[in-house]
This record gives sequence, C-alpha cells and structure tokens, in this order.
Amino acid sequence: MRRTAPRTTSLVLAAALLGSGGAAVATPGPVPDGPADTRADHPASSAPRNGLRVATYNLSLNRAAQGQLVTDLSGGDEQARTVAEVIQHARPDIVLLNEFDHDDAGEAVRLFRENYLETPQGDADAITYPYAFTAPVNTGVPSGFDLNNDGTVGGGDDALGFGLFPGQYGMVVLSRYPIDTRNVRTFQHFLWRDMPGAALPTDPSTGEPWYTNEELDVLPLSSKSHWDVPVQVGHRTVHVLAAHPTPPSFDGAEDRNGRRNHDEIRFWADYVAGGRTASYIYDDDGGRGGLRRGAPFVILGDYNADPADGDSYDGAIHQLLDSRRIQDPRATSDGAAEAAALQGGANLTQTGDPALDTADFADTAPGNLRVDYTLPSRNLRIRDAGVFWPAADDPLSRLTGEYPFPSSDHRLVWVDIRAR
Repeated sequence: MRRTAPRTTSLVLAAALLGSGGAAVATPGPVPDGPADTRADHPASSAPRNGLRVATYNLSLNRAAQGQLVTDLSGGDEQARTVAEVIQHARPDIVLLNEFDHDDAGEAVRLFRENYLETPQGDADAITYPYAFTAPVNTGVPSGFDLNNDGTVGGGDDALGFGLFPGQYGMVVLSRYPIDTRNVRTFQHFLWRDMPGAALPTDPSTGEPWYTNEELDVLPLSSKSHWDVPVQVGHRTVHVLAAHPTPPSFDGAEDRNGRRNHDEIRFWADYVAGGRTASYIYDDDGGRGGLRRGAPFVILGDYNADPADGDSYDGAIHQLLDSRRIQDPRATSDGAAEAAALQGGANLTQTGDPALDTADFADTAPGNLRVDYTLPSRNLRIRDAGVFWPAADDPLSRLTGEYPFPSSDHRLVWVDIRAR
C-alpha cells in the first residue's frame, strides 16, 4: 500500500538537544558578526574575524561495532584528537559532522565536545559548541527485505541505509549559536517512492522494477537522514540543511545507489525551490512542503558526487550547483592540487579542477574528488571559502597526511557568509 503520510515517531528527536532549549524563530534581520576570535591565524586555518563561518566535515568517526565510538572517545583516541584539532584550527561557528556514529543517549557527542574540542589539541586553542543537534539515521536499520537481490535477507546491504548497526555513519550539527529545536524538521522516513519522477532502479536483465511494492512501502529516500536545522544568529535564522547521500557505487548495473544518491541530492533542490515543486515533501511530524521563500540557508554535507568526475548518476550534484536559489563558493586548497599531481593515477585523466577536491580517494579509481559542499542561499554574501588541505610543506599537513590518514580521507570545507 502506498504511504502518503509519515509515521509519527518519538525517536526522531530523542536525545536530540544536547545544548540549551530552543527559542522562537527570530524575525528577519541582518546576520551579525560571529563570536570574537582573537587567536593568531595560521595560513591554513584562516579563522574568521567577522561574518559567520559554516563548515562541513566527514571526519570518519565511525566504528565497526555499536558502542565502540563511545568507548574510544572515553579514552585518548588519537584520531579523535586529530579531527578535533582540524576543527579547532578552522574554527567554524557551525559545523556538520558526517560519519559520526549515533547513540540514542547522545553520549558520543558529549564526549567528543568535552574531551576533545574543549581541550586544546596540538598547537590549536580549544573551541566550545554550546549547542548540538543529533537524531537517529537509517543506516544499519534492518529492512526485513532482500534489497540487494542476492537471495538472502540481512546484513548492511539490506538495511534501510547501508550500515552494520543502527546509527553507524550518523550526523551531528554543532553550533556556537542557539539551535531552534522546536522548528527542526527531519525527513528520515520520507519514502523514496513518494518523490514524483523518482529515479527508481530497474533490473537490467528483465526490465522489471528492482524493488517490490512491499519493499518500496518501507524504503526511505534518505540513506541516513535529511535535516533542516534552524540556527538563530542574532535577529535572523539561518537554516542548516544537512545530509549525507549514499555513495553512487557498491551496486551493479541497476545503479540503485547512484540513482538514490541523485534523488537524495534532488530532495534539497526541490526543498529550497519551495512552492509547488516542494509540495510533495513531508517531514517526520507530518509537516508538508519545503522551505519558506526567502529564508536564508546553507546546504552542508558529504554528497558523494563530483560535478565532473567519478561515477555519479548524470547531473546529480548539478541539481544544486545549477539552482538559481543556491550559490557555489568553489572552495579550493593548495593541498588538493598538489596531491592530485603527486599521486597521479586516475587524477591525471580527470576533467575537473583538482584544486576543488575535498576527498583523497584511491589513486587507481576514482581518484581524488570534490564531494563535500557548503552551499549558501543567494541572499547570503560569500566573503571567503576554503578547504582545510594544507600543502605538504605546511606544518599542519600532519593533520591530513596520506593513506592511512591520521584524521579522515575527507577534508573540512568552510564558507564565510554575511547577509546581502
């Protein structure tokens, strides 16, 4: 049976608020300067003197077993120290963390803030985020169906989103400004089939739909979740639109992951377009429609799609990059261009600008790619943007390094914005 309204769940916002209580949405007004930050800048850090710095960082704090991240963060985890130092050098006011395992008690988020971010790491100063938002994701949640059509039911590939346990590869939003938790919207349970014109896969050998009707009745669009997290910055609310679409690989000729990645990206394009374009959208509390016209936003996340290279479904990330409601800062780094030249391999045959890369992937295939994005709305002025990927002769290159990476195979991407 086709489901046109979401199931209401009390789990969506369970343990979501880890900072103070939410406040009413502020009336529109200018975005003021960010919190004062007087530390000396390092060339690779470029901490903002004014404006609002917003960042995304796939920091690879995922573990192979449920509860392992809490255990690791309870001690002196070296990887956690390193990714925390990256954040401390970049000093974003708001940051989305991808691949941070979710636990319902919010213990991992608390430990990461208290033991790592609020403690100086290396030569960086501590940073405090009084506000945080996290919520359940679809990764690792058993579907009860054979979604990969291999003849068996169970395992990560048959979960609602690929994962070995519920919450693996989760997300967190940290903020130095209050989060309006009463107006957060989550879209964990929006069904893929409820997107008009969805790019649902077919079996290339038979031409029949890849998924049965029963499977489509439970299969969400989002492999993790999509969140609209309003953050109150002075007298204005900036909407943080957070997601982490599935990689467009690890499947077969049916391209089920590539097609899902495409539609997970399309969701935000439709959401910010609003009006009739977004009329099909419903959130986990039953609210309908997209973002209010004119509301400022920043789309954040690891979208697993490069505009020129890799194996994305045709035009996937261009749905955002070409939107008239979105602007692309085209953040670059010296380290990315240098790495592509030194590593060679697939990087030498790519057509995209290597200075835009945000992830250091295998040199055989797909090579380094641009997959992490900070995309502000048109009514926010971009002051600066960058990728934390220091060149090899920079002392801070010890934080990014080469495989096996001391931090993550992804780099922190940031943008500084002000109201127009």
